[in-house]
Amino acid sequence: MKVQGDKIRTKAEIKSSIRRIAYQIYENNIDEDVLVIIGIATRGNTLAKLLGKELEQCSSLKIVYAELEVNKEKPRDEIHCSIPIESVENKSIVIVDDVLNTGSTLIYAVNYFLKVPVKQIKTAVMVNRNHKKFPIKADFKGISLSTSSNEHVRVELEGADSGIYLN
Repeated sequence: MKVQGDKIRTKAEIKSSIRRIAYQIYENNIDEDVLVIIGIATRGNTLAKLLGKELEQCSSLKIVYAELEVNKEKPRDEIHCSIPIESVENKSIVIVDDVLNTGSTLIYAVNYFLKVPVKQIKTAVMVNRNHKKFPIKADFKGISLSTSSNEHVRVELEGADSGIYLN
């Protein structure tokens, strides 16, 4: 599939950002034995797996992966997680998405995990667009973009067209 728009980050630049974010996550969780990485379906999950692979290479952390399904149009609707919520009790969690736009998806994802006691919840995104409507921030980010609300940012993490595009 040919991706439309101006390419603002290449595959190599994305890989470098993933490596940097992985080290930042490790520094933040250096005293942990287990880290739960939760990717928001679908691109957030792809990014979560890439971050997890980097973390496995640069740390001794045991990585537990999970995928969270959130309706991005109606994030208050039912949320589904690929692992039981009880399995994250008393653990450190990183919730991963490709783009932080208004913050609604991330804030509802964080809220989902507040049903059980956890050590900490951090967020990671590849692109922070700074259009937040909710009080949530990206703890780890690849790039911050000040864009207009009518522009579209697309993150392609796999394939020949890998990159970050703005149109």
